[in-house]
Amino acid sequence: MPYVNIKVTREGGPEGTGPSADQKEQLITGVTGLLQDILGKNPATTFVVIDEVALEDWGVGGLPVQEYRKKAQ
Repeated sequence: MPYVNIKVTREGGPEGTGPSADQKEQLITGVTGLLQDILGKNPATTFVVIDEVALEDWGVGGLPVQEYRKKAQ
């Protein structure tokens, strides 16, 4: 019974609000298919959860992601 948790920031997508419903559906279908194809897992018992996180609540390398991106440029 696989459980997959995908965390994404609420940016991009329609109007900068995160992934669209169609994009989420594609992620769920794609991840479920990978687990079936590669590990032989049953799609009926595979759980995929998508959590959207506000950009200001995401950090990388000890910095808020906006600051991290500025330094990376």
